Amino acid sequence: MAPQRSWAHASEQGFVLLLPTDLYTGAGVVAVLLTVLALAVAPRRSALRINATVPILEAKARRAQLSISICSCVIFWLLIWVGLAGPRDPLANPLVLMVWTVFWMGLLTVQGLAGDIWTYLNPFTAPAWLARSGLGWRAPLCLPAWLGYWPALAGFLLFGFVLLADPAPADPDHLARLAAGYWVFHFALALLYGPAWLRRGEPFAVLFRAIGWVGICARSGGRLRLGPPGWQIATGAAPPLSLAVFCVMVLATGSFDGLNETFWWLGVLGMNPLEFSGRSAVVWQNTAGLLLANLFLVLVFALTLTLGQRLAGQGPHLTRGMRLFAPTLLPIALGYHVAHYLPSFLVDSQYALVALSDPLMSGADWLRLGEFFVSTGFFNSKDSVRVIYLSQAGAVVAGHVLAVLTAHAVALKAYGSHREAVLSQVPLAVFMLGYTWFGLWLLASPRF
Repeated sequence: MAPQRSWAHASEQGFVLLLPTDLYTGAGVVAVLLTVLALAVAPRRSALRINATVPILEAKARRAQLSISICSCVIFWLLIWVGLAGPRDPLANPLVLMVWTVFWMGLLTVQGLAGDIWTYLNPFTAPAWLARSGLGWRAPLCLPAWLGYWPALAGFLLFGFVLLADPAPADPDHLARLAAGYWVFHFALALLYGPAWLRRGEPFAVLFRAIGWVGICARSGGRLRLGPPGWQIATGAAPPLSLAVFCVMVLATGSFDGLNETFWWLGVLGMNPLEFSGRSAVVWQNTAGLLLANLFLVLVFALTLTLGQRLAGQGPHLTRGMRLFAPTLLPIALGYHVAHYLPSFLVDSQYALVALSDPLMSGADWLRLGEFFVSTGFFNSKDSVRVIYLSQAGAVVAGHVLAVLTAHAVALKAYGSHREAVLSQVPLAVFMLGYTWFGLWLLASPRF
């Protein structure tokens, strides 16, 4: 009857805390450590041979690209209309589910696993081409080279604000106006600056192209080539500094996307997570957190590269080092993206099917689903939750292992000497081990 401390848990991850998450986290860190040690003793030729590719077919598909882009643009504007005229429930409106579930959760994952499919689905490509070829439009201005990819980076930060700090990102009317304004704004700039804006200024084109570097397929030399995940990063040229910083910020934004949902973050803000009043209460806090997370990771990564250069005794200048090694963080970003959104995707993809079958809630059944009920029963069993959690943890660990492999291949090319390449990777290896622990800790942390 004497009062004692009692451990309790009051969030949706109750079953997760019944799992030995500490053991899983430790095992994930050890797996990344063993990868680092294996690469340290592996012959240089073997490490480079991992990224060999094979051509599979000719890559001539301009007509298909334009046709698919036209369809994508038409579907986009139909979804805008449904967002304004359809049901107000975010779990019944196709626009909300297509943007946040199919596009953001699903399509970005497919892009990262398979390769660049966004080139075909981009809703800007065909309209811009029709304006140039059909109407004879010529862009009156030239996008300055010194701008690099900084406009896309600024646009991505604005998207991060909508994702993490906007009070109502899932309100159909609000989202429809944001999406329509986004398309009009960037299409106008594409007319003003030409195709260069769609390559360097439109955030999602840059994001999807960068994530596509992790994928197994890519066009090279007029042919579609197939290789191991990350081969494009390991064998490709160093991107401009602005694009390199963009790559780091993709990881930072994804990490804060998970961190801002934890009880720990609300504790930092001095809020009771069990009495959380909603996103409107943390708009400026999450905005500041997003900016600080991006700044912090860029500085830490730059420090890591500087320490590696000093250990090796020589190497590329910090600016070139950032350009070379920043893309190696993309597999980590992709792995955590998959892990973070997997539970939501399992549920919301079902709602998306229902919404597409009856977009206006008029009783239609276009997909012939019949009497379809959205199921969440797999969250009510410890065995199924274990499978989901281990899949998430596996995605995080696989992303880090792939990042270590690609970073080692890049270091071998940059330093030439196997010894110097290994020494230069010691601080980066410590960074990736710490980030592995951080990613797995996020998965197991209680959240609201």
